[in-house]
Amino acid sequence: MITQTSWLAKNPDIKTIRVAAADLNGQARGKRMSARYADKVEQEGTRFPLSVLNLDIWGEDIEDSPLVFESGDMDGVLLPTERGFTPMPWLTGGPTALLPMWMFHEDGQPFGGDPRQALARVVERYKARGLTPVVATELEFYMVDDSSRQLRVPRSPRSGKRRPGAETLALRALDSFDIFFTELYEACEAMDIPADTAISEAGLGQFEINLVYSADALKAADDAWLFKLMVKGLARKHGFAASFMAKPYEDYAGNGMHTHFSLLDESGVNVFDDGSTAGTDVMRHAIAGCLRAIPDSTLIFAPHGNSFDRLVPGAHAPTRICWGYDNRTAAVRIPGGSSKARRIEHRVSGGDVNPYLMIAAILGAALIGMEDELKAPPPITGNAYAQNLPEMPTDWGTAIDTFAASPLMRRIFPEELVRNLTLTKRQELRDSAELSPEEQVELYLDTV
Repeated sequence: MITQTSWLAKNPDIKTIRVAAADLNGQARGKRMSARYADKVEQEGTRFPLSVLNLDIWGEDIEDSPLVFESGDMDGVLLPTERGFTPMPWLTGGPTALLPMWMFHEDGQPFGGDPRQALARVVERYKARGLTPVVATELEFYMVDDSSRQLRVPRSPRSGKRRPGAETLALRALDSFDIFFTELYEACEAMDIPADTAISEAGLGQFEINLVYSADALKAADDAWLFKLMVKGLARKHGFAASFMAKPYEDYAGNGMHTHFSLLDESGVNVFDDGSTAGTDVMRHAIAGCLRAIPDSTLIFAPHGNSFDRLVPGAHAPTRICWGYDNRTAAVRIPGGSSKARRIEHRVSGGDVNPYLMIAAILGAALIGMEDELKAPPPITGNAYAQNLPEMPTDWGTAIDTFAASPLMRRIFPEELVRNLTLTKRQELRDSAELSPEEQVELYLDTV
């Protein structure tokens, strides 16, 4: 007789499970199986080809990838992450649970092409310095009626009407979708995703939800990844789409995923806090590292062709490489408030990113800044868009080439991951050139 795991024993209505890992695009790749095999997969894991974590956005193999024919398309071993089982409340075919996984080689070594393993490597480097990153994310998304080629805001479940325009910080906009947001928060609670405030944003049908700080960077990335899966699935359950696509509408602001972080020493003290609004030298070294790495890591923060439609001046997304105190036009912002909560906000990423790669890139860059004691330029004041400041890459091809050639990225990511991501993005760049604008929207609307 099979002995159920403790979580499933407390949830006997679960009859099927999913096991899944995030590929380089943040897509969930995995299997469905009967819950009767839960014990076996928890204890032994499961297997599928290493190449599955290196597919393009369509789910196709990467041409010339050494993970496919050159190596015989060998298997890796998927083992459960620390999170364990979590419910999937957006599915309607019966209660189902997801077991998040990550990839290892047959000999137990981490697979260098796994984005979660890349973040774990960075976290271990912080641990070796006696530091713990504390991370929070802010996720923006659009609710979209995509039943026709013309994207529109969905009808309100309460009134049956469509909102006529954007309503920044309007309670009315939130209340129009109260049923959806109530289910969303219930799902977050069931999945142990620490959702905090929800606001309506500057775009038509655009909302933002903040996930609160976690002293476990891997859990913060897990939360963001699972949150995106859940929101998209829950929206479909309600008859519309929820999209983290960087720029669904030409005339409205894009979706960002801003990341806040601070660092605690072994005594639990925030090493960015000097008791004033200025922050410490350590904080400025970390800022300098983040700024130095922005050109090389733009591909992480803007991984798709549509991502660059968001990164235009005056559209509530940063385009200049600079930092400032409480300045939302800067790429890196130091928010106001109590000095004990002194932190860095990295504002470059779109909502279409892989959270594991994004957080690894940000924390890895900050660590390089501290290791090399880099000096930050003076903070800016005023409108960054109107100033003569360094710019990040403005197109996908340049971002790919800059990432591929970067020694800095190889200080953060394994060589294997740099190679795999470069091959993936070059293939996507080539193949997406054949798509019309409408076909690109159809591709990215649900996938990212």
